[in-house]
Amino acid sequence: MRPIVIGLLLAAMAAIAAPTIALASTPAAPIDPAAKQKGMAAAPAIISGNGMDCQLADARFIGTSTDPKTKVASNFYELACKDNEGFIVGVPGPSKTPPGAPAPTAQIYTCLEVAAQPGAGIACILPENANPKAGLQALVAKDRPDCAYKDVRAIGQASDHSETVFEVACQDGAGYVIDTSWPVSASKPAKFVPCVVELEGSTKCTLTDEAADATYFNGMVGKIGKPCTATGHRVVGGTADGDFYFEVACKEGKGYIFPLKANGAVGDGIDCAVADNVGGGCTLTNARQAQTEQAGLYTRLAHKAGFPCDVSKYSPFEGINIPGHEVVELACGNRADGAVAVFPASESEPAVIYDCAHSELEGYRCSFTKPDASFPSLTDDLKHVGKTTCVVSGERIIGQTAEGQGFIEVACADGAPGFVITYNLKPALTPVQAVGCSLAKGIAGGCAMPANTKGPGA
Repeated sequence: MRPIVIGLLLAAMAAIAAPTIALASTPAAPIDPAAKQKGMAAAPAIISGNGMDCQLADARFIGTSTDPKTKVASNFYELACKDNEGFIVGVPGPSKTPPGAPAPTAQIYTCLEVAAQPGAGIACILPENANPKAGLQALVAKDRPDCAYKDVRAIGQASDHSETVFEVACQDGAGYVIDTSWPVSASKPAKFVPCVVELEGSTKCTLTDEAADATYFNGMVGKIGKPCTATGHRVVGGTADGDFYFEVACKEGKGYIFPLKANGAVGDGIDCAVADNVGGGCTLTNARQAQTEQAGLYTRLAHKAGFPCDVSKYSPFEGINIPGHEVVELACGNRADGAVAVFPASESEPAVIYDCAHSELEGYRCSFTKPDASFPSLTDDLKHVGKTTCVVSGERIIGQTAEGQGFIEVACADGAPGFVITYNLKPALTPVQAVGCSLAKGIAGGCAMPANTKGPGA
């Protein structure tokens, strides 16, 4: 069963309107100079009156046609626009509209739409409109600059004139259904729905095949920041903002959910083990089994990196993209203090571990570990630099400098004034000195913890 994508506006299209006029217009015939003169005279008012995005290059009058139902006669014109789609426009004449009924609106079709209706008896024949497929390039280039134009087709219009719909195929295998304005304008917002979403009915992609879709999808997976060779995928859903979410199952035994943003950017993969809150979670990957297996993997990697932690719970840091790595907070079943680990994609590269006493110096705040569980590590730092009388009872992260040094203020359990500990952050986080609070005023204003700002020596 094909997925239903929430928020997909194309699904709400009630009907596709197509030109039904029948005027004599032979592309091979020469263009009557009088028709061009009449067209150029009428074109500026047509463009401005219908809000068309058209820098006029040429125009011609085609003829007049009367709607058999409404009996309204319309004058039809062809417009050629510089670096944009050309149009066929039917301008309705006076009509006996009943009171309260809307007045007839102009019929506006791109040359690409008209070319898709060869039996309509009308065609774009101005030289500037000779290649109607090229007319959509400006719109595609604005919203999808990475799409090297390969082919395009007109799908149609919504019957309420709210949108015009096209399909475009890119040379890299990507394909999109483009939901754009009516009349078509490169300067107005357009929604690009990837063909891998597998649209139904009249909006189903026909310019790309399964092989092209697979190539495009694998390219997206390569950008999620996780090691994954795709073995299967599904559409999780979409948002009103134009984002789409996909689940991918990987040959490596894991699975992820990742977003394709409305602007075409691919977001970070979210491990299926922690993706329950995204569209109901993963269905191609056993999330419970994945959680257990992942905890075991993190346990092994943490021990290998010198941090003996039997991982009981973990949480990836979202929004942090270190190519080829994932940043994860760990809670340990065998010790009170946890850590933040930077795990590489390859096990040949060691993980980097920041215990929760120091992780914030690197920009990672722990949420699983209680603050006092980290104090023994800070007490050891003081001993490392020769301060052996203070048992740490509190800490405050001061920050770091551009030169690669970090600073933490600590308080002492015996009530004596505490210290500011200086660390070298590279190549490994190492304590290098501890300055008593009475002498530390030159370090970011000095000590600020209440325990260090009262009493003698503060």
